[in-house]
Amino acid sequence: MTGRLVIVGAGQAGFALAAKLRALKDTRPITIIGSEDVIPYQRPPLSKKYLLGEMEFDRLTFRPASWFPENNVEILLSTYVEEIDRQAKRVRMQDGATLEYDTLALATGSTARTLPASVGGDLDGVFTVRDKRDADLLAGEMKPGRRLLIIGGGYIGLEAAAVARHLGLEVTLIEMADRILQRVAASETADAMREIHEKHGVVIREKTGLHRLIGGGGPQGNHVHAAELSDGSTIEVDFVIVGIGVTPNDRLAQDCGLDVGNGIVVDEFARTSDPSIFAMGDCAMLPWKGRRIRLESVQNAVDQAEAAAAVMAGGDTPYDAKPWFWSDQYDVKLQIAGFNMGYDDTLVRPGAREGSLSIWYFRESRFIAVDAINDAKAYVSGKKMLETGTEPDRAILADPSADLKQLLA
Repeated sequence: MTGRLVIVGAGQAGFALAAKLRALKDTRPITIIGSEDVIPYQRPPLSKKYLLGEMEFDRLTFRPASWFPENNVEILLSTYVEEIDRQAKRVRMQDGATLEYDTLALATGSTARTLPASVGGDLDGVFTVRDKRDADLLAGEMKPGRRLLIIGGGYIGLEAAAVARHLGLEVTLIEMADRILQRVAASETADAMREIHEKHGVVIREKTGLHRLIGGGGPQGNHVHAAELSDGSTIEVDFVIVGIGVTPNDRLAQDCGLDVGNGIVVDEFARTSDPSIFAMGDCAMLPWKGRRIRLESVQNAVDQAEAAAAVMAGGDTPYDAKPWFWSDQYDVKLQIAGFNMGYDDTLVRPGAREGSLSIWYFRESRFIAVDAINDAKAYVSGKKMLETGTEPDRAILADPSADLKQLLA
């Protein structure tokens, strides 16, 4: 063995791990294996500024291509790992080539869920938004006046709707649940975001699923041209974006016998059930406050990867996840601190300026998260309270004239 670290995945977590190890002066050989044909880049701007044409791809890359050889980091692009041989400590690629490792890191991320072919998921003009290829394909469809159907009322769907409306498209969004953001946010947050989108001209149809997409039979061949919805209606469409969630890329881990649940099971040091193999980012299922969770966010991918790098470099500090997220839609910034899983009560606080507000989440009377809509002060205050374990005074919180600084005193 050469002491080599092999990183499977060239996304945010994989790159952050390599970069942090070099920042810690760790000199071991590193090989990053990435399935895409481009060097590691930021994904969040893909569905926003990149798709809008406001940001060139070169500005999305974490480092220039020269950084990798300069830092003794080998990167293999357009390469897939097909198998992990834990006994031999070796990975096998799709072309049959193998690579030995001393330490292996799985930063394989997640994959967007797609529609089955039985409902038209295999038609041309049906897209997901996950990587550069997706964004490049979508850019050719995003033309003013075209009719877009978005399936799924989560953050991906809502962000896509905002970009499409900005570009002048007609947008219909369907959500089969009772409301948008049902899985991830309180009804008060959903109500605020729904109102914003409807003011911008998005048609939102809740409690409405997809029966099937219709294509073929015309000059466009196998291209989608209509959608039959669960309420019996049919709408004409020019293309479709599917935003129905993601699944963790844990097949490699499962096939080689690692513990897998809803993702690759890791401990507080990002180690899997094999002490030579780490996992981080969207694919990892980590311990958090007495339960196991997956955190699908850039912040977690970076923080967990950097914590793992410190352990690989000889440290012994466990990773203590402090979740935060954000979503940009139109001129609205939704900032989220904490993790609202299992909340049983909320408090809505109006912000200082028109259209701003915050939704504070509680579980068994304990503060666990905050959604801040164009309210940076509420977000920063809530985040500090969560980090310091401060319980807010509900009376002060409920008084919009009270200064939030009192809660941190």
